[in-house]
Amino acid sequence: MKVLVDTCVWSKTLRHKYPDTELTKKLKDLIRDGRVTISGPILQELLSGISNRGQFDQLKELLSSFEDISLKTEHFEKAAEFSNLCTQRHHRFNY
Repeated sequence: MKVLVDTCVWSKTLRHKYPDTELTKKLKDLIRDGRVTISGPILQELLSGISNRGQFDQLKELLSSFEDISLKTEHFEKAAEFSNLCTQRHHRFNY
């Protein structure tokens, strides 16, 4: 199964001075297994935060090695469903 790694995971493993070592290990395992994918919006979020051109180019090159998945409207609809479901469950458990 392929895994779409979200921006926050990349940020916690690549950008922070003190990365989350457990999260970094899990991401490395996924990369070794060839399971990591990326999407245009995630790539944009990651690259938008880098003002140094050299670092920008380096990260762009690194991320280009991962499968780029094309997003369709139904992907966003399903994401909204999941978000709503999580919100509903969160409210049930916090009251």
